[in-house]
Amino acid sequence: MKKHLTLIGLLMVFVFGLTIFSGCAEKKAVVKDEAIQEQKVAPTQTAPVAVKDDEAARRAKEQADREAALKEQADREAALKAQAAKDRAARNAAALNDLNIQNIYFDYDKSSIRPDAREILKANADIFTKNSAAKIVVEGHCDERGTAEYNMALGERRAQETKQYLVNLGINVSRLETISYGEERPANEAHDEAAWAQNRRAQFLLK
Repeated sequence: MKKHLTLIGLLMVFVFGLTIFSGCAEKKAVVKDEAIQEQKVAPTQTAPVAVKDDEAARRAKEQADREAALKEQADREAALKAQAAKDRAARNAAALNDLNIQNIYFDYDKSSIRPDAREILKANADIFTKNSAAKIVVEGHCDERGTAEYNMALGERRAQETKQYLVNLGINVSRLETISYGEERPANEAHDEAAWAQNRRAQFLLK
């Protein structure tokens, strides 16, 4: 009887131990299975995000490249247009300045238009009228005698008198502008009356 009880007790212990062992094994298996599934699921969850980021970066780079290419092309075209305009202006200026436009000259310390200068201005006005698109710059100049400040003012009076005479001859005032160089730009750098007579002048620039 005791042997039977002992056997039954051992059997129960064995069965109990087996049950506990099986439960632990199942838990470990479940934990391992979940871990494996998480590892498998994780890449599939992050992969689309990475693909989207790469695609967005690629598109952004392509857009930036397109914009840079368009800007470079626009800059080239603008530079070509600017150079073409500059070349046209230079050709026009060269052509206009070959039109036999003459300077007029003034008496010492005077800004009034002399009789000989009036005939020259009439001839110049005919040229200006035929080239109606050109702007006319009237430059006033002096000889070296007198102070720089006085000669600058005298050069301005000479330019203004010349401008007004051209307006009276029919040249539109909007085409005319004046500037005084005083004694700064002598036509003749000698220091005698012949040189001074050449330096007391109004000179014309077309642009």
